[in-house]
Amino acid sequence: MLHRRDQHPGRELVLDETQEVAKAYGAVCTPDFFGFNAKLELQYRGRLDASRREPAANARRELYEAMLAIAQTGRGPREPPGGVSRPA
Repeated sequence: MLHRRDQHPGRELVLDETQEVAKAYGAVCTPDFFGFNAKLELQYRGRLDASRREPAANARRELYEAMLAIAQTGRGPREPPGGVSRPA
């Protein structure tokens, strides 16, 4: 697994090259995004947006909105994005 910090303090990107973490969390498609709060509690599991192989026009930015909510409140959205199950 490769960890990389970007130019923004407090943000970290984890690349799961072996798919070990994805399998542990039961990921069923890729990319499957997982968002955690400061207590490392899973708050979001879902997709980037409604796009498939091609970008969807005016697609809601589901991952961005979820991570913004987590950053502001410590909690992710209570409604699952696009049919993806939300964490318990």
